[in-house]
Amino acid sequence: MTLKTGILRGEIFLKHLPGDGCPDTPKRLKDLYTMLDEPDMQGLFIEILPRKAKKEEILLFHTQDYFEKIAKTRGKELIAFTADTHACEDSFDATLYATGGLLDTISMVTAKKINNAFALIRPPGHHAEKSRAMGYCLFNHVALGAAFARKHLKLNKVLIIDWDIHHGNGTQHAFERDPNVLFFPVHQAGLFPGTGSFTDMGAGEGEGYTINLPIPKGYGDAEYVAIIDRLLGPVAEQFAPDLILVSAGFDTHTDDPMGGMQMTAQGFAGMTAAIKKIADTVCGGKLVMSLEGGYNCEALTGSVRAVLREMTGITNCKVSAMAATADKKKMAFVMRRCTDVHKHSWNFI
Repeated sequence: MTLKTGILRGEIFLKHLPGDGCPDTPKRLKDLYTMLDEPDMQGLFIEILPRKAKKEEILLFHTQDYFEKIAKTRGKELIAFTADTHACEDSFDATLYATGGLLDTISMVTAKKINNAFALIRPPGHHAEKSRAMGYCLFNHVALGAAFARKHLKLNKVLIIDWDIHHGNGTQHAFERDPNVLFFPVHQAGLFPGTGSFTDMGAGEGEGYTINLPIPKGYGDAEYVAIIDRLLGPVAEQFAPDLILVSAGFDTHTDDPMGGMQMTAQGFAGMTAAIKKIADTVCGGKLVMSLEGGYNCEALTGSVRAVLREMTGITNCKVSAMAATADKKKMAFVMRRCTDVHKHSWNFI
Protein backbone atom coordinates (compact mmCIF):
# COMPACT_ATOMS: atom_id res chain seq x y z
CA MET A 1 0.00 0.00 0.00
CA THR A 2 1.29 3.44 -0.91
CA LEU A 3 1.46 5.68 2.14
CA LYS A 4 -0.31 9.00 1.88
CA THR A 5 0.67 12.57 2.71
CA GLY A 6 -0.53 13.83 6.09
CA ILE A 7 -2.19 17.21 6.56
CA LEU A 8 -2.37 18.89 9.97
CA ARG A 9 -5.28 21.32 10.03
CA GLY A 10 -7.67 22.66 12.65
CA GLU A 11 -10.25 25.35 13.33
CA ILE A 12 -8.30 26.37 16.46
CA PHE A 13 -5.64 27.95 14.23
CA LEU A 14 -8.24 30.39 12.85
CA LYS A 15 -8.91 31.72 16.37
CA HIS A 16 -5.49 33.39 16.63
CA LEU A 17 -6.42 37.02 15.88
CA PRO A 18 -3.27 39.16 16.08
CA GLY A 19 -5.08 42.45 15.46
CA ASP A 20 -5.88 44.80 12.59
CA GLY A 21 -2.98 45.39 10.25
CA CYS A 22 -1.13 42.15 10.96
CA PRO A 23 -0.57 40.26 7.69
CA ASP A 24 -0.90 36.89 9.47
CA THR A 25 -4.69 36.76 9.10
CA PRO A 26 -6.94 33.71 9.57
CA LYS A 27 -7.86 34.05 5.87
CA ARG A 28 -4.46 32.57 4.99
CA LEU A 29 -5.53 29.23 6.43
CA LYS A 30 -9.23 29.50 5.55
CA ASP A 31 -8.30 29.70 1.87
CA LEU A 32 -5.88 26.76 2.20
CA TYR A 33 -8.50 24.62 3.94
CA THR A 34 -11.04 25.48 1.23
CA MET A 35 -8.50 24.42 -1.41
CA LEU A 36 -8.00 21.08 0.37
CA ASP A 37 -11.71 20.38 0.10
CA GLU A 38 -11.87 20.92 -3.66
CA PRO A 39 -12.81 17.79 -5.70
CA ASP A 40 -9.36 17.24 -7.25
CA MET A 41 -7.71 17.20 -3.82
CA GLN A 42 -10.09 14.63 -2.30
CA GLY A 43 -8.69 11.30 -1.11
CA LEU A 44 -5.06 12.38 -1.36
CA PHE A 45 -4.38 13.03 2.32
CA ILE A 46 -4.53 11.60 5.80
CA GLU A 47 -5.94 14.27 8.10
CA ILE A 48 -3.99 14.79 11.34
CA LEU A 49 -5.86 16.36 14.25
CA PRO A 50 -4.24 19.07 16.35
CA ARG A 51 -3.13 18.13 19.84
CA LYS A 52 -2.30 20.47 22.69
CA ALA A 53 1.42 20.35 23.45
CA LYS A 54 2.40 19.56 27.01
CA LYS A 55 4.30 22.16 29.00
CA GLU A 56 7.38 19.93 29.16
CA GLU A 57 7.35 19.69 25.37
CA ILE A 58 7.43 23.48 25.04
CA LEU A 59 10.28 23.55 27.56
CA LEU A 60 12.43 21.50 25.16
CA PHE A 61 13.41 24.94 23.80
CA HIS A 62 11.54 27.75 25.56
CA THR A 63 12.09 28.84 29.15
CA GLN A 64 9.65 28.27 32.01
CA ASP A 65 9.20 32.04 32.48
CA TYR A 66 8.47 32.54 28.81
CA PHE A 67 5.93 29.70 28.78
CA GLU A 68 4.11 31.33 31.73
CA LYS A 69 4.24 34.72 29.99
CA ILE A 70 2.46 33.35 26.92
CA ALA A 71 0.05 31.31 29.09
CA LYS A 72 -1.08 34.49 30.86
CA THR A 73 -2.51 35.82 27.58
CA ARG A 74 -5.27 33.15 27.60
CA GLY A 75 -8.69 34.81 27.79
CA LYS A 76 -7.21 38.32 27.62
CA GLU A 77 -7.77 40.99 25.02
CA LEU A 78 -4.97 41.81 22.58
CA ILE A 79 -1.55 41.83 24.27
CA ALA A 80 1.50 43.19 22.41
CA PHE A 81 4.91 41.53 22.80
CA THR A 82 6.54 43.66 20.10
CA ALA A 83 5.20 46.23 17.64
CA ASP A 84 4.15 43.45 15.26
CA THR A 85 3.59 40.42 17.52
CA HIS A 86 0.37 40.13 19.50
CA ALA A 87 -1.67 37.50 21.32
CA CYS A 88 -5.45 37.42 21.77
CA GLU A 89 -7.63 35.32 24.09
CA ASP A 90 -7.16 32.14 22.01
CA SER A 91 -3.55 32.59 20.83
CA PHE A 92 -1.97 30.51 23.61
CA ASP A 93 -4.22 27.54 22.78
CA ALA A 94 -3.68 27.99 19.04
CA THR A 95 0.10 27.93 19.35
CA LEU A 96 0.00 24.99 21.80
CA TYR A 97 -2.16 22.97 19.39
CA ALA A 98 0.13 23.94 16.51
CA THR A 99 3.20 22.63 18.31
CA GLY A 100 1.52 19.51 19.66
CA GLY A 101 0.03 18.73 16.26
CA LEU A 102 3.41 19.11 14.61
CA LEU A 103 5.03 16.78 17.15
CA ASP A 104 2.38 14.14 16.42
CA THR A 105 2.89 14.68 12.69
CA ILE A 106 6.63 14.13 13.06
CA SER A 107 5.95 10.98 15.10
CA MET A 108 3.66 9.60 12.37
CA VAL A 109 6.19 10.25 9.59
CA THR A 110 9.02 8.78 11.67
CA ALA A 111 6.94 5.65 12.34
CA LYS A 112 6.12 5.45 8.57
CA LYS A 113 2.37 5.67 9.25
CA ILE A 114 2.36 8.35 6.56
CA ASN A 115 4.84 9.09 3.81
CA ASN A 116 5.39 12.80 4.46
CA ALA A 117 3.30 15.65 5.82
CA PHE A 118 2.48 19.36 5.79
CA ALA A 119 1.39 21.15 8.96
CA LEU A 120 -0.95 23.97 7.88
CA ILE A 121 -0.84 25.89 11.15
CA ARG A 122 -0.58 29.37 12.59
CA PRO A 123 0.75 31.43 14.27
CA PRO A 124 4.08 30.78 12.54
CA GLY A 125 7.12 29.90 14.62
CA HIS A 126 10.62 30.35 13.23
CA HIS A 127 11.29 33.82 14.71
CA ALA A 128 10.34 32.81 18.26
CA GLU A 129 13.41 32.82 20.50
CA LYS A 130 13.98 30.85 23.70
CA SER A 131 12.38 33.59 25.80
CA ARG A 132 11.06 36.12 23.29
CA ALA A 133 8.12 36.45 20.90
CA MET A 134 8.79 38.25 17.63
CA GLY A 135 7.90 38.34 13.95
CA TYR A 136 4.28 37.12 14.54
CA CYS A 137 5.70 33.99 16.27
CA LEU A 138 4.99 32.79 19.85
CA PHE A 139 6.38 29.23 20.10
CA ASN A 140 8.99 27.88 17.67
CA HIS A 141 7.21 24.79 16.33
CA VAL A 142 9.98 23.52 14.04
CA ALA A 143 12.73 23.98 16.64
CA LEU A 144 10.57 22.12 19.15
CA GLY A 145 9.90 19.45 16.52
CA ALA A 146 13.61 18.85 15.98
CA ALA A 147 14.30 18.75 19.73
CA PHE A 148 11.37 16.36 20.26
CA ALA A 149 12.49 14.07 17.43
CA ARG A 150 15.95 13.75 18.94
CA LYS A 151 14.90 13.35 22.58
CA HIS A 152 11.69 11.32 22.35
CA LEU A 153 11.89 9.60 18.96
CA LYS A 154 15.60 8.87 19.46
CA LEU A 155 16.60 10.24 16.06
CA ASN A 156 20.28 10.97 15.75
CA LYS A 157 20.34 13.88 13.30
CA VAL A 158 17.81 16.33 11.88
CA LEU A 159 18.11 18.65 8.86
CA ILE A 160 16.04 21.85 9.00
CA ILE A 161 15.52 23.78 5.77
CA ASP A 162 14.01 27.28 6.02
CA TRP A 163 12.94 28.81 2.71
CA ASP A 164 10.93 31.72 4.18
CA ILE A 165 11.99 35.15 2.87
CA HIS A 166 12.95 36.11 6.45
CA HIS A 167 15.78 34.47 8.36
CA GLY A 168 14.72 31.92 11.01
CA ASN A 169 16.65 33.51 13.85
CA GLY A 170 14.96 31.53 16.62
CA THR A 171 15.66 28.20 14.94
CA GLN A 172 19.29 29.12 14.33
CA HIS A 173 19.81 30.13 17.95
CA ALA A 174 18.21 26.88 19.16
CA PHE A 175 20.84 24.73 17.43
CA GLU A 176 23.86 26.88 16.61
CA ARG A 177 26.07 24.87 19.00
CA ASP A 178 24.57 21.47 18.10
CA PRO A 179 26.34 19.32 15.47
CA ASN A 180 23.32 16.99 15.31
CA VAL A 181 20.98 19.57 13.77
CA LEU A 182 21.97 21.08 10.43
CA PHE A 183 20.18 24.38 9.74
CA PHE A 184 19.97 25.55 6.12
CA PRO A 185 18.09 28.86 5.73
CA VAL A 186 17.74 30.64 2.36
CA HIS A 187 16.45 34.19 2.90
CA GLN A 188 16.49 37.67 1.35
CA ALA A 189 19.44 39.74 2.57
CA GLY A 190 18.67 42.93 4.47
CA LEU A 191 15.18 42.08 5.68
CA PHE A 192 13.79 41.50 9.19
CA PRO A 193 15.21 40.32 11.59
CA GLY A 194 18.66 41.26 10.25
CA THR A 195 20.35 37.99 11.23
CA GLY A 196 21.74 35.16 9.12
CA SER A 197 24.86 36.40 7.33
CA PHE A 198 27.01 34.02 5.24
CA THR A 199 29.70 34.02 7.94
CA ASP A 200 27.20 33.15 10.68
CA MET A 201 27.96 29.40 10.69
CA GLY A 202 27.33 28.20 14.23
CA ALA A 203 29.75 27.98 17.13
CA GLY A 204 31.68 25.47 19.21
CA GLU A 205 30.80 21.90 18.28
CA GLY A 206 28.06 23.28 16.03
CA GLU A 207 30.42 25.30 13.84
CA GLY A 208 29.68 24.53 10.19
CA TYR A 209 26.24 23.11 10.94
CA THR A 210 24.50 26.42 10.20
CA ILE A 211 24.65 27.26 6.48
CA ASN A 212 23.15 30.71 5.91
CA LEU A 213 22.31 31.89 2.40
CA PRO A 214 21.27 35.55 2.52
CA ILE A 215 20.61 36.24 -1.16
CA PRO A 216 19.82 39.51 -2.95
CA LYS A 217 16.30 40.15 -4.21
CA GLY A 218 15.42 38.95 -7.68
CA TYR A 219 16.11 35.22 -7.32
CA GLY A 220 13.39 33.02 -8.79
CA ASP A 221 12.27 29.45 -9.38
CA ALA A 222 15.36 28.12 -11.14
CA GLU A 223 17.83 29.68 -8.70
CA TYR A 224 16.02 28.36 -5.61
CA VAL A 225 15.76 24.86 -7.07
CA ALA A 226 19.46 24.96 -8.05
CA ILE A 227 20.44 26.06 -4.51
CA ILE A 228 18.59 23.08 -3.00
CA ASP A 229 19.88 20.64 -5.61
CA ARG A 230 23.51 21.75 -6.02
CA LEU A 231 24.39 23.22 -2.63
CA LEU A 232 22.19 21.41 -0.12
CA GLY A 233 22.14 18.04 -1.92
CA PRO A 234 25.83 17.16 -1.46
CA VAL A 235 25.86 18.52 2.11
CA ALA A 236 22.75 16.56 3.10
CA GLU A 237 24.28 13.33 1.80
CA GLN A 238 27.37 13.92 3.95
CA PHE A 239 25.30 14.91 7.00
CA ALA A 240 22.90 11.95 6.55
CA PRO A 241 19.94 13.14 8.66
CA ASP A 242 17.22 10.80 9.94
CA LEU A 243 14.50 13.40 9.27
CA ILE A 244 14.05 16.59 7.22
CA LEU A 245 11.93 19.46 8.55
CA VAL A 246 11.04 22.46 6.40
CA SER A 247 10.03 25.91 7.64
CA ALA A 248 7.93 26.57 4.56
CA GLY A 249 7.31 30.27 4.05
CA PHE A 250 5.75 31.45 0.81
CA ASP A 251 6.62 35.15 1.03
CA THR A 252 9.31 34.67 -1.65
CA HIS A 253 6.44 34.50 -4.17
CA THR A 254 6.68 37.24 -6.78
CA ASP A 255 3.21 38.54 -5.75
CA ASP A 256 3.90 38.61 -2.01
CA PRO A 257 4.15 42.06 -0.39
CA MET A 258 7.03 41.16 1.95
CA GLY A 259 10.10 41.16 -0.28
CA GLY A 260 11.55 41.15 -3.75
CA MET A 261 11.89 37.53 -4.83
CA GLN A 262 10.42 36.10 -8.02
CA MET A 263 9.19 32.66 -7.03
CA THR A 264 6.04 31.12 -8.50
CA ALA A 265 3.99 28.05 -7.58
CA GLN A 266 6.06 26.05 -10.06
CA GLY A 267 9.24 26.97 -8.20
CA PHE A 268 7.83 25.79 -4.87
CA ALA A 269 6.91 22.51 -6.55
CA GLY A 270 10.47 22.29 -7.89
CA MET A 271 11.99 22.93 -4.45
CA THR A 272 9.71 20.28 -2.99
CA ALA A 273 10.82 17.80 -5.67
CA ALA A 274 14.49 18.61 -4.92
CA ILE A 275 13.97 18.13 -1.17
CA LYS A 276 11.99 14.92 -1.73
CA LYS A 277 14.90 13.64 -3.82
CA ILE A 278 17.27 14.39 -0.93
CA ALA A 279 14.90 12.82 1.62
CA ASP A 280 14.53 9.66 -0.46
CA THR A 281 18.33 9.40 -0.66
CA VAL A 282 19.23 10.07 2.98
CA CYS A 283 16.30 9.28 5.29
CA GLY A 284 13.77 7.03 3.61
CA GLY A 285 11.66 9.99 2.48
CA LYS A 286 10.92 11.24 6.00
CA LEU A 287 9.90 14.85 5.34
CA VAL A 288 7.65 17.23 7.31
CA MET A 289 6.84 20.79 6.28
CA SER A 290 5.41 23.45 8.59
CA LEU A 291 3.81 26.67 7.35
CA GLU A 292 5.60 29.92 8.15
CA GLY A 293 5.02 33.09 6.09
CA GLY A 294 3.17 33.87 2.86
CA TYR A 295 0.83 36.85 2.94
CA ASN A 296 -0.76 37.10 -0.50
CA CYS A 297 -3.57 34.60 0.03
CA GLU A 298 -4.04 33.75 -3.64
CA ALA A 299 -0.30 33.20 -4.18
CA LEU A 300 -0.08 31.20 -0.94
CA THR A 301 -2.96 28.91 -1.88
CA GLY A 302 -1.62 28.23 -5.38
CA SER A 303 1.87 27.57 -4.06
CA VAL A 304 0.81 25.23 -1.25
CA ARG A 305 -1.39 23.38 -3.72
CA ALA A 306 1.64 22.88 -6.02
CA VAL A 307 3.76 21.67 -3.08
CA LEU A 308 1.10 19.19 -1.97
CA ARG A 309 0.66 17.79 -5.48
CA GLU A 310 4.42 17.21 -5.53
CA MET A 311 4.44 15.65 -2.05
CA THR A 312 1.68 13.21 -3.03
CA GLY A 313 3.38 12.28 -6.30
CA ILE A 314 0.63 13.63 -8.58
CA THR A 315 3.25 15.83 -10.21
CA ASN A 316 6.94 15.11 -10.61
CA CYS A 317 9.01 18.21 -11.36
CA LYS A 318 12.22 17.68 -13.28
CA VAL A 319 14.70 19.16 -10.81
CA SER A 320 17.83 19.06 -12.99
CA ALA A 321 16.06 20.64 -15.96
CA MET A 322 14.69 23.47 -13.81
CA ALA A 323 18.04 24.06 -12.08
CA ALA A 324 19.83 24.13 -15.44
CA THR A 325 18.00 27.36 -16.37
CA ALA A 326 19.25 29.25 -13.28
CA ASP A 327 20.97 32.59 -13.86
CA LYS A 328 24.71 31.86 -13.86
CA LYS A 329 25.74 35.16 -12.22
CA LYS A 330 23.22 34.77 -9.41
CA MET A 331 24.32 31.20 -8.80
CA ALA A 332 28.02 32.06 -8.94
CA PHE A 333 27.50 34.69 -6.23
CA VAL A 334 25.73 32.40 -3.78
CA MET A 335 27.92 29.35 -4.51
CA ARG A 336 31.13 31.34 -4.07
CA ARG A 337 30.07 33.04 -0.83
CA CYS A 338 28.78 29.80 0.67
CA THR A 339 31.72 27.61 -0.31
CA ASP A 340 34.25 30.23 0.86
CA VAL A 341 32.79 30.04 4.35
CA HIS A 342 32.11 26.29 4.50
CA LYS A 343 34.84 24.68 2.37
CA HIS A 344 36.52 23.25 5.47
CA SER A 345 33.24 21.80 6.77
CA TRP A 346 31.71 20.20 3.67
CA ASN A 347 32.70 18.82 0.28
CA PHE A 348 30.70 20.76 -2.30
CA ILE A 349 30.27 19.07 -5.67
